[in-house]
Amino acid sequence: MNSAGILQIVLFCAVLTAGAIPLGAYMARVYSGERTWLDPVLGPVERAIYKICCIDSKQEQHWTAYAFATLMFSLVGLLAMYAVMRLQAFHPLRFNPAGEAAVAPDLAFNTAVSFATNTNWQSYGGESTMSYLTQMLGMTVHNFTSAATGMAVLVALVRAFARRQGRTLGNFYVDAVRSILYILLPLAIVVALFMVSQGVPQNFDAYTEATTLEGAKQVIAQGPVASQMAIMQLGTNGGGFFNANNAHPFENPTALNNFVDMVLLILISAGLVFSFGRMIGDRRQGRALFIAMGIMLIVGIGVVYWQEAGGNPLVHAMGVDISAGDTAPGGNMEGKEVRFGIANSAIYSATTTAASNGSVNSMHDSFTPIGGMVPMFNIMLSEVIFGGVGSGLHGMVIFVIVTVFIAGLMVGRTPEYLGKKMEAKEVKLAVLCILIFPLAILGFGAAAMVLPAGLAGMSAAGPHGLTEVLYGYTSATGNNGSAFAGLSANTPWYNTTLGIAMLIGRFLVIVPTLAIAGSLVNKRIVPPSAGTFPTHGSLFIGLLIAVIVVISGLTFFPVLALGPIVEHLMLAAGTLF
Repeated sequence: MNSAGILQIVLFCAVLTAGAIPLGAYMARVYSGERTWLDPVLGPVERAIYKICCIDSKQEQHWTAYAFATLMFSLVGLLAMYAVMRLQAFHPLRFNPAGEAAVAPDLAFNTAVSFATNTNWQSYGGESTMSYLTQMLGMTVHNFTSAATGMAVLVALVRAFARRQGRTLGNFYVDAVRSILYILLPLAIVVALFMVSQGVPQNFDAYTEATTLEGAKQVIAQGPVASQMAIMQLGTNGGGFFNANNAHPFENPTALNNFVDMVLLILISAGLVFSFGRMIGDRRQGRALFIAMGIMLIVGIGVVYWQEAGGNPLVHAMGVDISAGDTAPGGNMEGKEVRFGIANSAIYSATTTAASNGSVNSMHDSFTPIGGMVPMFNIMLSEVIFGGVGSGLHGMVIFVIVTVFIAGLMVGRTPEYLGKKMEAKEVKLAVLCILIFPLAILGFGAAAMVLPAGLAGMSAAGPHGLTEVLYGYTSATGNNGSAFAGLSANTPWYNTTLGIAMLIGRFLVIVPTLAIAGSLVNKRIVPPSAGTFPTHGSLFIGLLIAVIVVISGLTFFPVLALGPIVEHLMLAAGTLF
């Protein structure tokens, strides 16, 4: 670790915070129905969409109708994307210059589920599997719609706290349209133009065949990259146009582009925390959640940077100098781009897994055992360190409910949050949301470790092989999309089970969350009293972090002890080969 790396981390945190605050204020105005500076341009477009789609924007929905609309919207998108991939062989040559064949049924299912759930897990190389039309009509469109779905669910939950008493949570279709039209689309246009200025391709040209200095032939893929990369980062979707993801020079060509990418992949999630405070009428609550998330993010970045900068002791034992110097970056540079270095790789890996994004600029499979464990543990925390757009914050609110319940037990009174009583129904639903993650991760992971179909995908035996499988199901259930690339996941077993894990991690959390919102919106707001536990101070922040870490730690520590922790101990003892 050095001062330059630490300065990069400080600069990243400062820029993120400076951008999140005004963006959060703007998004609060959008969801509150207040007039924004984009209304003169986008207002007529919004009204035209409602008219064409026969949406009554004034008609609000009960939580069951809101949940049904959410599920149906996602299902229709999933089926449409599946059809686009299965019919890929018939795409016009202009949009399929490489002549890509139809995507196999199991891979098409996995990919359609992946993008519909905001996961963007990719068991394929984008440039060698998907046509331009599939990339645009399938991946890019779903990057907008899946992100808008998570944002809409969050807004419904926020309204449940903000409203004094009622029965409805808003209109899902209105919330989704406004998310895309007023937030995601304008930002994506600006970011795509910036990326093009940095050298990211945006064209429909055929792949270029080049001759290398050695005389070999190399096919250079290109295409409509910038448009997908922009919304991929903004919507915490992850994935990539190319197989090498954000380590590819066409996706991430410059240091400035890399820095902006890191900020963008968490910007909207961070901004929504401030939107939350404004919409409930108490900005202190939003700041408290932002601080809690920020502390966990900084700790994660610090641990990854410390481990990767320390290097591999087995390499050092062979007489290789792993210290940083004028002519060498030092540390563990395996799987990392020299142009980004260890500090930027550490920030990116911790941030992309904290934000439910999943795009990577280095290969997590090549990290040190603890350095690779931190990104996985970020996801195991239910992706609440900012998390996906919308989904991260409503996941954090689930932990808040459990935290105030524990605090209520300590003081012997009914727990409250934002003036709403947290009773048995809300607590049970919150616990159900939390239990869904370990049930899917550990259940599918255990099956993969004993069945031949699961074992066949492992490239390594022992603790690292376990970590590869565990990371895969953790990433899928957490709707993250990053991977330990040593796992060969493009098989019927992994395509199917990972797809099911994505559906579980997305929709079996959304439905109970909306049920909580439906219960809370019916309750009156109780004025605070002398016995009310304040939820905006340092005591609450500390208790919230402790609850999140302890619950996740107790749940996953046994399997982590068999994977990355024992691998770290073997590495330290010099017995890892």
